[in-house]
Amino acid sequence: MAKVKTSFFCQNCGTQYAKWQGQCNACKEWNTIVEELVQKPEKSDWKTPSNTSKRTSKPLRIKEIDSSKEARLDTLDAEFNRVLGGGIVPGSLTLLGGEPGIGKSTLLLQISLKLPYKTLYVSGEESQKQIKMRAERINPNNESCYILTETKTQNIFKQIEALEPDIVIIDSIQTLHSDYIESSSGSISQVKECTTELIKFAKETNTPVILIGHITKDGNIAGPKILEHMVDTVLQFEGDRNHVFRILRAQKNRFGSTHELGIYEMQGSGLREVSNPSEILISKKDEELSGNAIAATLEGMRSLMIEVQALVSTAVYGTPQRSATGFNAKRLNMLLAVLEKRAGFRLGAKDVFLNITGGINVDDPAIDLAVVAAILSSNEDDALPSNYCFAAEVGLSGEIRPVQRVEQRILEAEKLGFSTIFVSKYNKISLKDTVIKVQLISKIEDLVDLVIT
Repeated sequence: MAKVKTSFFCQNCGTQYAKWQGQCNACKEWNTIVEELVQKPEKSDWKTPSNTSKRTSKPLRIKEIDSSKEARLDTLDAEFNRVLGGGIVPGSLTLLGGEPGIGKSTLLLQISLKLPYKTLYVSGEESQKQIKMRAERINPNNESCYILTETKTQNIFKQIEALEPDIVIIDSIQTLHSDYIESSSGSISQVKECTTELIKFAKETNTPVILIGHITKDGNIAGPKILEHMVDTVLQFEGDRNHVFRILRAQKNRFGSTHELGIYEMQGSGLREVSNPSEILISKKDEELSGNAIAATLEGMRSLMIEVQALVSTAVYGTPQRSATGFNAKRLNMLLAVLEKRAGFRLGAKDVFLNITGGINVDDPAIDLAVVAAILSSNEDDALPSNYCFAAEVGLSGEIRPVQRVEQRILEAEKLGFSTIFVSKYNKISLKDTVIKVQLISKIEDLVDLVIT
């Protein structure tokens, strides 16, 4: 193979250098110079499988383009399907990122063992025996999953040509390397080149490809930022390794919403789909405690009941502390100011701590009322009834504002056995014959009168 000609370019200003250096002389930025191709040899492209045809480059009038909905591939995993928008789109490229040890490989191996399609699982990090040991715990009887341990893209495409799989899974993109780039695996040039080859393969053969990507200590996917622009879908698999629950989110999705949420529970036999998230987001306790309130929130199309915990205590030091976990700290300060100004509670000299249970972050304004109720409950040391829940936004003047899709929240609360839900009286509610009591309130003083004895 002819020697590849490369040069070094600053990713910030584009200045070219003959060799690598730490600082760019033109823009004075550090660590922005990377190796890139200047001239590459003629590639011996992989052959297109006989049962697929290459996409035409002929321009079409927009009215001539077939607008019929393309069938998605069902993964037989309800949570994964929900986050993707209904299943895997043929010819799409999906990137899954997450911290080391969070369960990325387990999730995709489990999905590949469930799929009724011919699946090629390519691993550059584990041997076939290691993958087999994990597969025996999940589903040892699968007949359509093939395991390949390889890091060279040219060899991978040879195996793809021979096997003709319906889905390809790569674990991980940072371990792959191409003969057309001389730099080591995981470098910016290698990641970009390998991803480009996989995109070309996916689009020409209409075969979906799923990539696993490592993340940096800052939480971003390792490699060039352009990697996230090149792929069709970017998924984030997150959670605490000290807990068994994992959350799957879509940060980018060309074929669906980015507001959907998938929840899993890590078990010895793999990841269990959690169809009722409220079971993990609401604490199980024998007695009612002050400072706890239940909020009805939404993640995409899914209703969730989450528990809000608050602790209000006298400030030990001169300056009172304000701390929020899973909730916007600035919004907490705003709600405390509303309580002090509109309801007369003197919280300026007290420490306030707020926590959203389950380890999730919530930005739905509909939990404002639950946050206020939890703070009032802790301040008065008076427990709220465990069958109360809240769904409303609190305004700066102390008014209780309506929230969207309130009827869906009411039905979810009723299904889970709550007796009363507090909502804004300005919400238009057309539900009839509901068992749950819908308490309508218009200002924050009404909440104080109803829940604080």
